[in-house]
Amino acid sequence: MIENIKVPTMAEMVAQGEKPEILFWVGCAGSYDERAQRITKAFAKILNHVAIKFAVLGTEESCTGDPAKRAGNEFLFQMQAMTNIQVLDGYEIKKIVTACPHCFNTIKNEYPGLGGNYEVIHHTQLIQDLINEGKLKAEGGEFKGKKITFHDPCYLGRGNDVYEAPRRALEVLDADLVEMKRCKSNGLCCGAGGAQMFKEPEKGKKDINVERMEDVLEAKAEIVATGCPFCMTMINDGVKHFEKEQEIQVLDIAEITAKVNGL
Repeated sequence: MIENIKVPTMAEMVAQGEKPEILFWVGCAGSYDERAQRITKAFAKILNHVAIKFAVLGTEESCTGDPAKRAGNEFLFQMQAMTNIQVLDGYEIKKIVTACPHCFNTIKNEYPGLGGNYEVIHHTQLIQDLINEGKLKAEGGEFKGKKITFHDPCYLGRGNDVYEAPRRALEVLDADLVEMKRCKSNGLCCGAGGAQMFKEPEKGKKDINVERMEDVLEAKAEIVATGCPFCMTMINDGVKHFEKEQEIQVLDIAEITAKVNGL
């Protein structure tokens, strides 16, 4: 139903003499990864549904530089960051929302050191606010009574202490929210962070996402909720490893919220 999603670019908005309330930073995964594109669409539907005036950068958005920095290429990171800061400042952007904790962490915590100062929120935080304000429905729908567990993305949880927002979006569903034995500040990485996503794993006893999937199986969850496109990929691969595709669904908080609201 992509034809129903209205996503203006900053260039279009400025040409009409308008300014958005918020810039939606899509990120590389949300732009190019087929699975993560569904998260982007779900979140854009939510923003349209609650009538938040937003825009994206479109082709003017480039990688935040997170993978380069984590892989040790500080020079490339600074080049990418400075380019983005120039674009953001050119449009006088003040507030940014993103569905990627990597983009969230980098723009929020790394960009100020290079002169880029913005209010940055994760999409689960905005969803929490909209639920609290009564702008989003908070009924279970197809999720009612389902066993749901939330996997804490590293850059969202331990990196920025955001634990409450994604859980709030799940608690209102009238579902059975179960916690894995390793959660919140004691959570386990999915295995993709620190630019590990883009290389083969080092030799060891088992891949991290397989270890994490064992936590999911122990919690007996039917749905694994995530708030990160990297985690989405790794947990999905873990589900496939154990051949549990028919029993376990992996969904982003935005996808769950959009479904509940009939979007």
